[in-house]
Amino acid sequence: MKTKIFLNCLLVISISISSFGFIKQIPAKVNNYNRDLVIENLLNGVNSGNHGLRMSSAYFLGEIKADEAVIPLMKILKNDQNEEARIMAALSLLKIGDLRGLFAIKRTIQFDDSERVKKMCSIFYQDYISNK
Repeated sequence: MKTKIFLNCLLVISISISSFGFIKQIPAKVNNYNRDLVIENLLNGVNSGNHGLRMSSAYFLGEIKADEAVIPLMKILKNDQNEEARIMAALSLLKIGDLRGLFAIKRTIQFDDSERVKKMCSIFYQDYISNK
């Protein structure tokens, strides 16, 4: 069952990646309005009950470095029962690069109940430190 969910998430993400190029095609004059609209929709997706939508929304919020998403992503990182969701939130927070998110990742490395989440957060954080 988890494999099926994971494969569905990958499918949603790959479809979303292929269709996400539209932001680069938006004229610069209109880009801020559309970016705000995209961020608003992705934040709605993060708060959705649909796991795949939540995962892909969290991913894209990190890709576009949406500072507005730091608090919702930190909430997922701290409270979500799903390990994959917490890992995706950590990756997105890292991509955004906000100090609050980085601190939350460091705390997750120390205090999360899941060894898998701790390990992935540690890998993400070490990669971030080595690239700075």
